Amino acid sequence: MNSTNANYLNSICLILIGTWGYFDVLSPTALIPVGFGVALLLCSSGIKNENKVIAHIAVLLTLVILLSLVGMRLPKSIDQGGIGLIRVLLMIGTSALATLYFVKSFIANRKANK
Repeated sequence: MNSTNANYLNSICLILIGTWGYFDVLSPTALIPVGFGVALLLCSSGIKNENKVIAHIAVLLTLVILLSLVGMRLPKSIDQGGIGLIRVLLMIGTSALATLYFVKSFIANRKANK
């Protein structure tokens, strides 16, 4: 897997699970991950073409949604339990995975430029 594939996986996961969450609870805030997923999906071609600016934007968006899910949504989901907790954990997992591959990609690019 590379950063492009990890971004695709994260984007699709955020879009699908966010949409599922919206139809489950009918709360507009459940569409926030969907918006981030769409934005990350739009960044995919730039990441694939190794555009540094777009890659950094994608990392920033990924970190923002990851920190938001962990800091704001996870505690509420733990209290409520159920399928909502599983949805949040899946989105956290794919966002963390994408972040890991972005960092690995940046490190590899830095080593290649030396």
